Amino acid sequence: MTLARPALDPELGALLADMPLMTRLGPELLAQLRLLPSTPVEPLLEGRSVDRREVTVSGEDGARIPLSVFSPAGTAHATGAPCVFWIHGGGMVMGDRFSQIDIPLEWLDLFGAVVVSVDYRLAPEVSGTTLVDDCYRGLLWIAEHADELGIDPARIVVAGASAGGGLAAGVTLMARDGGTLPIAAQVLVCPMLDHRNITTSSRQYSGDPGVWTREMNEFGWRSVLGDLRDERVPGHVSPAVADDLSGLPTTYVDAGSAEVFRDEDVAYATRIWAAGGQAELHIWAGGFHGFDALYPQARVSAEARRTRNDWLARVLSPAFAA
Repeated sequence: MTLARPALDPELGALLADMPLMTRLGPELLAQLRLLPSTPVEPLLEGRSVDRREVTVSGEDGARIPLSVFSPAGTAHATGAPCVFWIHGGGMVMGDRFSQIDIPLEWLDLFGAVVVSVDYRLAPEVSGTTLVDDCYRGLLWIAEHADELGIDPARIVVAGASAGGGLAAGVTLMARDGGTLPIAAQVLVCPMLDHRNITTSSRQYSGDPGVWTREMNEFGWRSVLGDLRDERVPGHVSPAVADDLSGLPTTYVDAGSAEVFRDEDVAYATRIWAAGGQAELHIWAGGFHGFDALYPQARVSAEARRTRNDWLARVLSPAFAA
């Protein structure tokens, strides 16, 4: 039986009608999607006063993990800037460090933030903890090079969208558990948090084409987890199953009302509150998965971005830190 679904925002619905959608994702289709051109970052940098450099860090197995570093131009010897560690989306099976990079570059413009984006390895070529471990190595590099980057180690924000939001949550859990460094905040944009696919919203977006469906989500998680069964899935891989959400930094979570991840995202924010933490949650009426990344010009997208930016401005202000 098909479950009723929240209506799409009319403007977003009209935009979505022109977008090629799918119901399922498999190895052959994934291979075709990976042949599509990567997001060109150069046009996004035009007109911006930005210095860019590329570095690599070593993964746990010695593999080289690329990082792109974007800094406000002329701040090579500055100190005390905020830093955003950005983790891209793509269902954990596609995308690269430039995917959705326009989101954190806006924070570079607004807050003078140094943006570091990680090119973690993708499933199914790697699996298990490798993806989140790759991301964690990027965070460690930031901590080790804070002086060189000109950043304030107390103002590091871990952020990501979709799969990147889930990985950001996992990295933040690892930083808490490892005592690596204090994370100032985590920004989880429509995060992919729960491998179990058991929520009402997961069932609502099944059987029909969409931006990201229950069936596509199952493929993404299967690619990451392989033969791992529920009781063996670590919380930093699937943050929804983490036993303890206490001691986390202030958190921003948002999603659309018309998407697979809605209910798991609401549940994650609720568990942070239950553990005594602070979270701000926004569910945007009529938003499908990734709406504000795909169509930033839509009115609800602009409002979602503005609200997120206003929250981050508060978090990064000296008054908040005090």
